[in-house]
Formats: sequence, structure tokens, C-alpha cells
Amino acid sequence: MGCELPRGISPGQIFRHARYYRSAGEWKRKYLLVLAGAPGGDVIYRLLTSRAHGRPKQPPCFHGDPYPGFYLGLLGGPLTADSWLDLQRTEDYDGQSFLADIGSGALQQITALPPDLLCPALDCVANADDTTRQQEHCIRDARAAIGCP
Repeated sequence: MGCELPRGISPGQIFRHARYYRSAGEWKRKYLLVLAGAPGGDVIYRLLTSRAHGRPKQPPCFHGDPYPGFYLGLLGGPLTADSWLDLQRTEDYDGQSFLADIGSGALQQITALPPDLLCPALDCVANADDTTRQQEHCIRDARAAIGCP
């Protein structure tokens, strides 16, 4: 079974998840970047952060300590601060749950990365220590499908 995203979802889309986790009894939001589809239609993604925590702006792709990341810059819209893609591992998002969360309003697309930023971000995530072999394979397939150099 090949790597596939749910219908209507594409690499590079950035979503705001209004109820990503709970802290002190309140739901907290997170922003996530869709990277690729996994076998079975799950969504491979990574979270965005505005906290540098040792992540450099140059080079944009950083696999070192204390936190690996990819510098995305100032993206605009609701993302009013510099943003990094957090390269720490996330579990793939179940594709049906992803679509259900869009339908319920928990997930809302806010923007999409242009190819000149998405392609190096995909390459950086594919080479990250926390990326599984299956995720790497699917991310590289996504890079090829969108025509990355």
C-alpha cells in the first residue's frame, strides 16, 4: 500500500488545531504542517513552534541539540512570530480522525507553505533522527510528487 493523504489534504498545508492538548483544565491550540501521507491514509505531520529554544535561524535545517528544527521565518496571518518546524517525532494522525476534526472545526487550515520553503523543509524532516523509515519514505515520495529539486 502506497503513501497517500486523505482526499483534499496536501503537503504544505498548515492547520490550527484548537484542542491539541489540555493544560490546567483548558484546551491548548497547536499549529501543524502536513508533510505527507502514510500507508492507509494517515497524515504525517510536525508541529510548529515560535520558541527558538536553541534552534538557529541559520542554517534553517538544524538537527542538533537541544532541539532540532527547521526555521520557517515569519509566516503571517495568525502566525505573528518567527516559526520553526519542530523535528521531534509525532505519531501519524489517523486520516479519518483528521477529516473528522476538520469537519468539527477543531482543525482549520490557515495557510500553506510555498514550494520554495516546503521542499527544503521536507528534506530536513526526512533526514531528522526522530523520523521513522516509513515516514522518511513517504516524505521523499511527497517531495518527488510535488516536483521538488
